[in-house]
Amino acid sequence: MNHVLFPDIQPYQQEMLPVSDLHALYYEQSGNPAGQPVIFLHGGPGSGCNPGQRRYFDPGHYRIILVDQRGCGRSTPQGEIRENTTSHLVSDLDTLRKHLGIDRWLVFGGSWGSTLALNYALAYPQHVTGLILRGIFLSRPSELEWFLHDVQHFFPESWHRLLSYLPVAERHDPLTAFAARVFSDDPAVNAPAAIHWNAFESSIMTLLPVTATSEQGLNPDIELARARVQIHYIKHQCFLEGRNLIAEASAQLRHIPTVIVQGRYDMVCPPLTAYELHQAMPHAEFHMIPDAGHSGMEAGTRSALIAATEKFKQALQSR
Repeated sequence: MNHVLFPDIQPYQQEMLPVSDLHALYYEQSGNPAGQPVIFLHGGPGSGCNPGQRRYFDPGHYRIILVDQRGCGRSTPQGEIRENTTSHLVSDLDTLRKHLGIDRWLVFGGSWGSTLALNYALAYPQHVTGLILRGIFLSRPSELEWFLHDVQHFFPESWHRLLSYLPVAERHDPLTAFAARVFSDDPAVNAPAAIHWNAFESSIMTLLPVTATSEQGLNPDIELARARVQIHYIKHQCFLEGRNLIAEASAQLRHIPTVIVQGRYDMVCPPLTAYELHQAMPHAEFHMIPDAGHSGMEAGTRSALIAATEKFKQALQSR
């Protein structure tokens, strides 16, 4: 069955939630205010939410909550990396949950959002009714090495465009080279570097090529914030401090209903991680989408994700 996106809707609430003396989070609610709560966790790190992400969920059933993580999207300060670690983000989610008066919620996360979803479920399992995870990323050294080097075997053109921005002497370590530029105080240096860095990931997102957004259509401030937060997290291995999230999930999350959706040809987060997570969580429903890359909006992946939200809806209605 091919599931299609639900109609476009507008939020009934958009607010800023202070979570420290420095950071305030943008969050929004849409759908049914009295419905089943679901929190959507965006990827990146650094990306922020967008209106299309509301459409995975039946608005007549779900209380749909989207939040921009620290430094991301509409959260302030934009691009701020101080007081910005995975543990901060996990704590923020529970601060938001309590602020909204929610006891338990469904947690939906894709890419980096899957990492954050697992971390949240491990920290607060009593508040999680279920997990929907897409494009699994766990920030293991092999995954970071893939993104920063090995993907060139499949996308040599994209890799060449990334490195061609740099002097030859710096091309052996693109992360350090781009970090130096993205964190420059000079807008003539930092914004163009951020746009170039972000374009690399965008170019490897889908199985089939999509038309790239022209630089004229990009917001330099948003692009810079996204690149700064992402590079900050990658340089620190996403602040996971060597944790084995697969082993932790195997030991602690077997009681939480879970759906894992993975594109077979995902070049950002290769399928091995999703497969190994499923091996550790055999109770999870696992969907390897045969004709998809990384994007959550490719047809097969999108359909499987909507099927998952419908499954959790029907499970609640049948009680």
